[in-house]
Amino acid sequence: MYEQQRFFLIQVCILLISFCVLWAFFPVGGSIDLALIHPWINETGQFPLKNDWFLAKLNHSYVKTMIIGVYSLFFLCWLASFKMEQLKPRRTEFGYFFWVSMLCTISIGVLKSHSAHACPWSMTLPSAEGFYWYFHSAQGHCFPGGHASAGFALMTGYFVYRQKQPVRAVFFLISGLILGFLMGWAQMMRGAHFLSHNLWTGWVTWLINCVVYAVMFKTGYTGAAPATFMKKIL
Repeated sequence: MYEQQRFFLIQVCILLISFCVLWAFFPVGGSIDLALIHPWINETGQFPLKNDWFLAKLNHSYVKTMIIGVYSLFFLCWLASFKMEQLKPRRTEFGYFFWVSMLCTISIGVLKSHSAHACPWSMTLPSAEGFYWYFHSAQGHCFPGGHASAGFALMTGYFVYRQKQPVRAVFFLISGLILGFLMGWAQMMRGAHFLSHNLWTGWVTWLINCVVYAVMFKTGYTGAAPATFMKKIL
């Protein structure tokens, strides 16, 4: 019990501190955002790499498809566990990973669809001196970063395996952080997002995972892994 309380306390501290850092130093379209996106924009306000094959196809299509394949595999294994006895003991593992990952990506999609923040490539207007940023663009629907959420959602595996398989848990944590950040950075190079868009995606993803994980224990299963609770509802 003490270990779990300590874990939750650490997560609350991480979430609060990171929220304050993001709020104070990474406002959308702030100085850090503009400084980091500047190398990828030309003198007329266009993004030359917008349609680059490696960024637009390899990153935005193929890499995302591969990650979706991972989620699909977990979903298929979850379905198969209802018929195959050898998979039945892992049913909650598969179900927890898939459904919480989907909750993360869908939540990001909902937030993005209601956002007033536009994409960088829609916020530049030509001028006599080159271009200027128009932060009142009405096109919106670009915050937080949706593409990066597919990578960050892999962090769900950390919560699935942290108690029973810590090495695998760390693998999913690091993989989710790296893929989420790289996928978001590639989108920034194309002009699709500011860095802040993707950092907030990572924060929201971690928040959802912490809340879901806490609910598992709050509901009375404080002495077991989340899978024990999921076993009651899946």
